[in-house]
Amino acid sequence: MRRTPAQPRIPPVPELSLQPVVAPATQHTATTCCYCGVGCGVLIEHDGEKILGVQGDPEHPANFGKLCSKGSTLHLTGDLDARALYPELRLGKGLARSRSDWDSALDHAANVFAETIREHGPDSVAFYISGQLLTEDYYAFNKLARALVGTNNIDSNSRLCMSSAVVGYKRSLGADAPPCNYEDIELADCLLIAGSNMAYAHPILFRRLEAAKAARPEMKIIVVDPRRTDTCDLADLHLAILPGTDVALFHGILHILMWEGWVDHAYITAHTEGFEALKSLVREFTPTAVADICGIAQADLLRAAELIGKSPAFLSLWCMGLNQSTAGSAKNSALINLHLATGQIGKIGAGPFSLTGQPNAMGGRETGSLSNLLPGHREAGNPEHRAEVARYWGVNSLPERPGLSAVELFEAVRVGKIKALWIACTNPAQSLPDQQKIHEALATCPFVVVQEAFFTTETCHYADLLLPAASWGEKEGSVTNSERRITHVRRAVPAPAEARPDWVITCDFARRLEQLLRPGLPSLFTFLDSESLFEEYKHLTSNRDLDLSGLSYAILDNQGPQQWPFPAGAQQGTARLYEDGHFPTASGRAQFLADPYCAGKEKRDTRYPLLLNTGRLRDQWHGMSRTGTAARLFGHAEEAVLSLHPDELRRRSLQTGELVTLRSRRGELSLPVQADENVRPGQAYLPMHWGNRFLKGLGTNVLTQPAFDPLSKQPELKLSGVEVSKAELPWQFFALVEGDVQRRFEALRPLFETFTYASLTLTGRERPALLIKAASGEAPPTELLAQIDALLAVDAGPVLAYDDPRRTVGKRVRIEDGRIVSIRLAGETAARDWLKGLWNDGQADADLRRWLLAPLSTPPGSNGKKLSKTLCNCLNVSQDAVCAGIARGLDLNGLKQELKCGTSCGSCVPEIKRLLATQPVAVSA
Repeated sequence: MRRTPAQPRIPPVPELSLQPVVAPATQHTATTCCYCGVGCGVLIEHDGEKILGVQGDPEHPANFGKLCSKGSTLHLTGDLDARALYPELRLGKGLARSRSDWDSALDHAANVFAETIREHGPDSVAFYISGQLLTEDYYAFNKLARALVGTNNIDSNSRLCMSSAVVGYKRSLGADAPPCNYEDIELADCLLIAGSNMAYAHPILFRRLEAAKAARPEMKIIVVDPRRTDTCDLADLHLAILPGTDVALFHGILHILMWEGWVDHAYITAHTEGFEALKSLVREFTPTAVADICGIAQADLLRAAELIGKSPAFLSLWCMGLNQSTAGSAKNSALINLHLATGQIGKIGAGPFSLTGQPNAMGGRETGSLSNLLPGHREAGNPEHRAEVARYWGVNSLPERPGLSAVELFEAVRVGKIKALWIACTNPAQSLPDQQKIHEALATCPFVVVQEAFFTTETCHYADLLLPAASWGEKEGSVTNSERRITHVRRAVPAPAEARPDWVITCDFARRLEQLLRPGLPSLFTFLDSESLFEEYKHLTSNRDLDLSGLSYAILDNQGPQQWPFPAGAQQGTARLYEDGHFPTASGRAQFLADPYCAGKEKRDTRYPLLLNTGRLRDQWHGMSRTGTAARLFGHAEEAVLSLHPDELRRRSLQTGELVTLRSRRGELSLPVQADENVRPGQAYLPMHWGNRFLKGLGTNVLTQPAFDPLSKQPELKLSGVEVSKAELPWQFFALVEGDVQRRFEALRPLFETFTYASLTLTGRERPALLIKAASGEAPPTELLAQIDALLAVDAGPVLAYDDPRRTVGKRVRIEDGRIVSIRLAGETAARDWLKGLWNDGQADADLRRWLLAPLSTPPGSNGKKLSKTLCNCLNVSQDAVCAGIARGLDLNGLKQELKCGTSCGSCVPEIKRLLATQPVAVSA
């Protein structure tokens, strides 16, 4: 296998050559996955022009060759029909964008930004960037905003992800530095997972935990989560606390640790400060009081404290459940308090370990890409830090005025304070809370630039200037994963059409803006490649807590990914921090934080009696701009569905599958509901991925609240008061059409704006298809239905049709080469599962013609059975197939051997284990 740092383009074969044409040699380029913060190594298989496949890199220390269901399908995403390929410019609000060239596009942007800055000042413009950028991209944007424009209005979508963890680490330990590494997950004796469905969000790390638990059954795992998830299935103890009560839980555990004498007084005395104040606070958090606040059994609380207190090595892992909260900083510090009180930090298998949500959120924090930060973990509000960076950059000063964090920034856009906004590699029109206001802000902003690889995102709709960016596998740079490990990201193939790497776009724009804002002065952006950006940036970390000044691309290529600190002269990275008990605080001691417990901003009341939680799907990523192009990734969860406990359905006289209206104080959605005993009564659950592209009504975040933590400014995306009622939508619509799915998607999606409910997703595996479900109070105009039929290709040709105008019912099925290729049901959709099954099987049933030509709802011989979901996406194994195997007496190993499910990424194994525990098994004679 040949692995190279970068692959040259293979020259084309001359047209008139008499020599036989030789296929390009298959090559392999080592890079990283572009999804979560685990930072898995990936080997891209390609021919120099096109990505052909992917496999896990067995040499990468994050994953040792394993990939999850998302990472293993990277080569199937990035559909060219969804890619932004050329600059597009809109010359006036309300006009359509038209194709431009790079020079005209960037000159126009520079002129608009320069005029805006001259007229309204540097804080009238802003940059909103992303944890999916490479470190070099991040650095270029920071230098652009701070050194050239002179504003701190630069924030990242990491604000929605990790900013509470940043504050927690800095307040408690003195620096934003996770002290652990992945190996500690395997070496811990007691592991606490809080606010993370690790099995879905960080699946490769969860596989490592599963293997460790199997090898050492005495390892104890505690999971804190209001909802029962796949992660809970591995736990010895699940604490299903009431949403938002984490601080009370951690204070209560500390109360018991102190009462039982399970604290390390010698460590506290030698290495910490503030314990007395915390001790006084937690005295009131008795087991009785905390069990009542958290809604858990007192015995479970005591058990959790005992497991932690008696553990030789205690490790904690957490993610959005703690961070996305108005008390996110307090939750982080309260958890870190447990480690400091027990001396469980700075040693093997122990420590507080935040799991980063995005692939390079860490790199963004390192380069200063939050509005309150500067490169090298410096503070924008610190005059000495500003002076240090200004001297290094060769500018007189950096801006003093505090920058706006994400929620504040978009509110400033909405009220007209920010008049030019540059958005890169992120989709705020799906991901930010209170989407009504976000869409209003983007619609009214005088000039919006969107730098994006996929033109299909909700945010691109508002772009006055759309700049096509290179995507995964098409650019070079570096990323830092959750364990502080930096990996060299290598380019395998060229970007399509005119798409460019993000740093190239940013620096090209910056040079044009320089000519307008500081003519005649030497350029600050003379970078020739990504490596020159890295080399300039790394020295800003010298003698800082994250010192990586000793690293280079060459070292990363020759020695592999490295953990910082890696100062000049170092031979290898640093596996664990604080082993000597010295912390980067003013006193050198870690700080106990005595934050009071405060309930969430929104509580249950008579109008909104349910608390809505949000989370991840197993096979989707964020707003689905990439994963949403791969039909097979919808096999496990086909559409947006609200989960409620069966008791809540009974109270509202609802049935699984019915359409409901879900309301919060900010907006409402129409979508199907399902019974789910994993959700406690009084609560509701909805995946966070669904935006206005896939689910009409602005998606999940039309419901969530913009209130944020006062220290981290991270919004409360995990807790919103809601109510659910039956949606009276008698006229329903169903369609499925295979082929050309992205173009059809773009053409059809606008036609469903008049429907109350509309879901557009993908389905299929070998034959991807667009799947549409919609409903409204009455039939749409005939002209609209005709437009839809034309785009579904059921208006002419080999189409079987039945119409009953009186009942406003219509049926269309297109059959080619003896199989169904397109379906449209209007007015009633009882046969949709039967028809979808026929399409999936590649056939046209003998009863099809008779049913289509008669006023029948359900076809002859059909029991209306719904197609089984795909349980194992890697090997295409359905839930029905697994259940049939269980019924024949197969155990987990038997299922793996016969069906191959669970033998690739392993993400389906927890679900298979649950089926094994609940499904009937054949009884031997």
